[in-house]
Amino acid sequence: MNHFLLMVVFAFAVSVVFGVTGRETTRARIFYGLKVFAEFVGIGLALGWLLYWLPLR
Repeated sequence: MNHFLLMVVFAFAVSVVFGVTGRETTRARIFYGLKVFAEFVGIGLALGWLLYWLPLR
């Protein structure tokens, strides 16, 4: 498995847990879980793109 797929799987697992424990109603849980998933993937991609430009040595 590549890094992107592992990041998406991790983001999905964490967003499910946060969605279930973070809100009261089912509708709010679903939207919160989707929001957390999008934030994890978006921030992960942004950090990966920014760190790509750092020199290794």
